[in-house]
Amino acid sequence: MSDLSRRGFLSVSAGTAAAALVGAAVPEVAQSGQKQDTTKLGTLHVGMVTYNLGRHWDIDTIIKNCTEAKFEGVELRSTHAHGVESNLPKPKRLEVRKKFEDSPVRLLGLGTAFEFDSPDPAIVRKNIEGAKEYVILCKDVGGFEIKVRPNHLHKDVPEEKTLEQIGKSLRELGEFAQDYGVKICLEIHGRGTNHVPRIRKILDYANHPNVWVTWNSNQSDLEDSGLESNFNLVKDRIGMVHMRDLYLEEYPWRKLLNLLRTSGYNGYCLAEIPESTDPVRVMKYYRALFLAYQDLL
Repeated sequence: MSDLSRRGFLSVSAGTAAAALVGAAVPEVAQSGQKQDTTKLGTLHVGMVTYNLGRHWDIDTIIKNCTEAKFEGVELRSTHAHGVESNLPKPKRLEVRKKFEDSPVRLLGLGTAFEFDSPDPAIVRKNIEGAKEYVILCKDVGGFEIKVRPNHLHKDVPEEKTLEQIGKSLRELGEFAQDYGVKICLEIHGRGTNHVPRIRKILDYANHPNVWVTWNSNQSDLEDSGLESNFNLVKDRIGMVHMRDLYLEEYPWRKLLNLLRTSGYNGYCLAEIPESTDPVRVMKYYRALFLAYQDLL
């Protein structure tokens, strides 16, 4: 077993044991860089991103609301009220970790806004080093992935040069994060860079087993040859899934869930939805629809 696999195994085991103490099992989800098992259907787990819903919650509120709504995991967005940032002292990091380990809610990782498409090498280097700090933070608080992103292409820079630059930046990050048992997940995001074939090129330039993608459920997923064709370009590298409101008929949610299951994806689908004055009620409806869509497959 590789060092990365051992770290992933220990992380899963610790989380599962902690959840058992409070009477709720945490799913043992593949998280250490292995390929998806396409010989059987994957198991999908519901969670949330604190990008909008949850942006003003502290850690205790996140755990309380997710527990009540039966959300199984959470990706904490940086710069938000929960304050899980790279300047968090080590004792506070361990405190965050313990709160999640003592709950039925899994801290999956950290959603950052680090990007590597700038024509300015100094800005790219600053973002790479900043992302490394969040890799260490992620390990300390008990997560297993950090989300980074491309943001846009640049008018005066050849497209291929930008894609290669992003890929090589991700390779450096992937190598660094591997030693901490943390995955690098590139969000399918940005003007022009949310085009799945371009993301595939970035992955090829990165050429590293610890670089994954966060499927972001964009309308651009439906372009060119359609959802299934785009999905197939990256299905072996999906490390996390973000989903918008499931009532939006503009996106084929049931088809996406079916593709995830049949690809062998055994992981989390995270609600990235707007704030609400009645958040737990909204979360319960979201989970109900998430489960109902799978029953209809």
